[in-house]
Amino acid sequence: MRSTHAKTIAILAAGGLAAAAAYAQPFENLDRLDSIVAMTVGANIGAPGGAISPVDRRLKLAACPQVPDVTGPVFGAAMVECKPLGWRIRVPLNQAQPQAAQGRPAAMQKQVVVKRGDPVQLVAGGSAFMVTRMMIADEDGAAGDMIRVREDKKSDPVMARVQETGIVRAPDRFQ
Repeated sequence: MRSTHAKTIAILAAGGLAAAAAYAQPFENLDRLDSIVAMTVGANIGAPGGAISPVDRRLKLAACPQVPDVTGPVFGAAMVECKPLGWRIRVPLNQAQPQAAQGRPAAMQKQVVVKRGDPVQLVAGGSAFMVTRMMIADEDGAAGDMIRVREDKKSDPVMARVQETGIVRAPDRFQ
């Protein structure tokens, strides 16, 4: 009787392990995502231009059957996307100036054309239409820099690229 009972337990245990293996879903390797982002942006985690921190370890993304696409930086972040499965995450990047840029002579650094508090004209649209609105710069920026602008102190900020003195452009979301 003992041997029959032991065999029954062994069969149930083996069946339980097989069922557990069948239901276990493989998740994306987050260390792999960190490496792909670092290679794409050309900087390690915490370094200027690299990711601010590792991908959130609480994420349980389905394993991508191919190498995920990384685009960016867009609005200060790299976008990591698995097109076959339809998931996409945003990895914030460290926007601090690299040490080499901080040590450059003033003549070689970008010239700030918009200062914090300056009124700027926000331009949005394309060849078919254009909309403009007066905003206030939340930070300094040189031509080509992404800065935050807002309508007033109580409104939410909007990211815009500095074009020239007093003019910023909302980035096209579909590029």
